[in-house]
Amino acid sequence: MRFLKVCFVLGCLVLSTRPGLAGDPQWVEVRSPNFSVITDAGGKRGRDVALHFEQMRSVFGTLMTRAHINLPVPLQIVAFRNSREMRQVAPLFNGKPTELSGLFQSGDDRSFIMLDMSVDNPWAVVFHEYAHQLMNGNVSLRTDPWFEEGFAEYFSSIEVDNKEARVGKIPEDTYRILQQDGMMRVADLFRVQQYSKTYNETGDHRNVFYAESSLLVHYLYDNQLMLKLADYFDALRNQKKTVEQAMQQAFGMTPEQFDKVLRNYLSSGRFKYYPVPTPAGIAAAQFTETPASLADARAVLADIDAHSLDHQDRALTELQAVLESDPNNTSALRGLGYVYLQRQDFEHAGEYFRRAAEHDSKDPRVHYYNALMMNRSGGLTNGDSLGKIKKELETAIALDPHLADAYSLLGYAQAVSGEPEKGLTTMRKAVELAPRNESYQFNLANIYLANRKADEAIALLRRLAGSENPELARHAMEGLAEAEKFKELSKSLAPQVQIRRAAAPHDAAIPEGRNEPAVPVVTPQPGPVRFIKGKLAAVDCSAAPQAVLSVVSGGRSLKMHVGDPKHLVLIGADEFSCDWKNKTVAVNYRQRQDGEGDVVSLEMQ
Repeated sequence: MRFLKVCFVLGCLVLSTRPGLAGDPQWVEVRSPNFSVITDAGGKRGRDVALHFEQMRSVFGTLMTRAHINLPVPLQIVAFRNSREMRQVAPLFNGKPTELSGLFQSGDDRSFIMLDMSVDNPWAVVFHEYAHQLMNGNVSLRTDPWFEEGFAEYFSSIEVDNKEARVGKIPEDTYRILQQDGMMRVADLFRVQQYSKTYNETGDHRNVFYAESSLLVHYLYDNQLMLKLADYFDALRNQKKTVEQAMQQAFGMTPEQFDKVLRNYLSSGRFKYYPVPTPAGIAAAQFTETPASLADARAVLADIDAHSLDHQDRALTELQAVLESDPNNTSALRGLGYVYLQRQDFEHAGEYFRRAAEHDSKDPRVHYYNALMMNRSGGLTNGDSLGKIKKELETAIALDPHLADAYSLLGYAQAVSGEPEKGLTTMRKAVELAPRNESYQFNLANIYLANRKADEAIALLRRLAGSENPELARHAMEGLAEAEKFKELSKSLAPQVQIRRAAAPHDAAIPEGRNEPAVPVVTPQPGPVRFIKGKLAAVDCSAAPQAVLSVVSGGRSLKMHVGDPKHLVLIGADEFSCDWKNKTVAVNYRQRQDGEGDVVSLEMQ
């Protein structure tokens, strides 16, 4: 994680208005098998950029021994012809644009890489962040920061040309930093976590952390010790060993021995690097090149702003300006829809998505955004909208089979509409495409429960309980406790009990202010479980937190008691409501001696 990434996560300020692009240059779009490059530096430079990324993607596959490589989020590359244009997207420091040769900006649904093609080497910074993206899309194990950052540094130092990739060259900065500032104890390096002071504060300690992490990954590769990493993390995580014990067990060295070995490795100056033949079949001449209008280029730059929470006002102005000159510009229509969607203005979002789809029905993001909009406006609880959501998502996936977010939302839509097995298959695909997305994993756990696969749900939730995201870890801990209760309760449930719908709403994450995933909660009570289906006439919440449901079934009205709506298996609705009336419901309950009942689970149909 470089300064630039931190800057965008924390929301650094950039220019509030964008100056005109110098000289209204001619823009082109170059498409390779896996990338789109928008550039005003000429088609030849655009092909060179696409070629570099294709080559690096293939080298990653060699390092990870993978035949198929996923990117968890679609990537758009913009290559500027000069530094002046690059400054337009640069963060400010002390009121001035930071001088950058490359910039990476991440987003939930789309990521961006910006390059200054007037400098000699714009690649190192962006390839560092690109390595993180590749790791997120292809490696399920979440390792520690030293390896995450060390591998990204290792990857970013690779040199590629048309003949070979030179893997393992250690940058001069690594030598200089470690010789000047000294080295950390390896055990201390291994202890650094994302919340650590060393990882988050700028300065010498952080520079040493990055440099030594990079050196250590080089050492592990040079000495064929990469396979030992799995043993180390297994000892640390599963066997609950200390860092020192895990080091001894996995690498056969005490921490003191490891310190000495790494210092000797640095001072020896004898580092291996590996020439890897540049993969065959990647030829820039085969890439397609098409002119891109100035309006299209401006729409892409505005989309970059739209994906930064601090700059959506500028994006709105820019996109509206594009539509003034080109009213049918699909990218601008989609971009405006996205901005309004983020503002929860569903009426305007829907209008722009509709217009975008009219002009380009083959844009998978338009179909996905439209489904996401309907979901956020309550579509998963509306039968008519539910069918439209599924259709839009199926279309998006058909157009882009790697769109992980579309699979995730479709999995929920299927589970909610009474297709839990389909939902499970679809959600598994989302996790396969983005194996480190913990929200997908949390949602998958809920759908496992909907399919009565409590053991699988419990295994996932146990892993998520150790998440570095404290909010998600808390939800996972709560979900784990209730899933275990659910497992015990399910042993005594009557055969007619069916959990057909997933309870949690879809979202790519659980940021503050959004709906949180609802985990089924069960409070077991003695006695046999009974089942009725009928009409929920009214809900009495006057004795909160308790609630009493009036359910009419078979010509008689029954009183059903809920001890605490927050601790209830609720299916087919995001949250309990005291305002429900005339709703078709299915209730599992335990009968009281007075003929009334205690609700075990409530399904809204």
